Amino acid sequence: MLTWTFPATELRLMFGAPPRGARTALWDPTADDEPAGLALDDVHAVLVPDAHDPRVLERVARAPHLRFVQLASAWHDGLAGVLPGGVTVADARGVHADGAAELAVGLALAQLRGIDDAARRMAVQHWSAAPGRRASLAGSRVLVVGAGALGTEVVARLRAFRASVTVVARTARETLDGHVHGVDELPHLLPRADVVVLAVPLTDATTHLVDEDFLAAMHDDALLVNVAHGRVVDTDALVDELGSGRLRAALDVTDPSPLPPDHLLWRAPNALVTPGVGRDTPLTAARLTELARRQLTALLAERPLENVVAGPPVIPLLDL
Repeated sequence: MLTWTFPATELRLMFGAPPRGARTALWDPTADDEPAGLALDDVHAVLVPDAHDPRVLERVARAPHLRFVQLASAWHDGLAGVLPGGVTVADARGVHADGAAELAVGLALAQLRGIDDAARRMAVQHWSAAPGRRASLAGSRVLVVGAGALGTEVVARLRAFRASVTVVARTARETLDGHVHGVDELPHLLPRADVVVLAVPLTDATTHLVDEDFLAAMHDDALLVNVAHGRVVDTDALVDELGSGRLRAALDVTDPSPLPPDHLLWRAPNALVTPGVGRDTPLTAARLTELARRQLTALLAERPLENVVAGPPVIPLLDL
């Protein structure tokens, strides 16, 4: 009998009855050392809600018969040396893309059209439009950095707003939707972008991708939108640019996270910060349970698992 654990009752209930040959249980390794009412020896597959803290994966690794870890995010940095080498790990790429892409566009609209300023004036009952005309997303030149599931959804929404969109990925290539530029072309593309949207996974190559040189290449009054990961941006370099008033930023993810109350980003001019809400929608839970069902079905049928980032894609049932 294969045992799969869920971190929350809501997800377990949404999942419903497991397929024949499997059972489900509750275990939130971000809070509990062991699953509820179940021995660690009986755990084979774990849905991990948040793997940013290495102590979470260390708890999971204590299960002696662990074979599969399903992450609840597209983030999978820091796995090396924590989980046993034979354990298969899959991420949840695509599960959060709709919510995060919506927020990316919402943040861009809020900054470009001055909605954040209007909300602050509303709190003091002050009717006053900002001086000058605010930019429109329609007709803006938007550079989307990242061509995976999240980047693809961001691009689709931006095009609906009639923005002029350029896409950057690790390497240049031709797609059915047009040309994708390589990351090595960023120095030539950044000066022409009115808005830059970050939609890349966190890797060694993307950590502090947005550094002092990246920001310096953006033209005056350009907007940086980050719905990717806080550590993609060098926060100190961004704070310096915002402090000068030269650039604008709209951030759903920050480094550090959570953002301390005394952090300069809270008071930086031209900054809009939301507390990591882009991926937290009702649709996310539904998509995650759908992915869990497909993965569990694949496990039982000894078929390749989706989104594997470590370990073998097929797990023989004899190992369980």
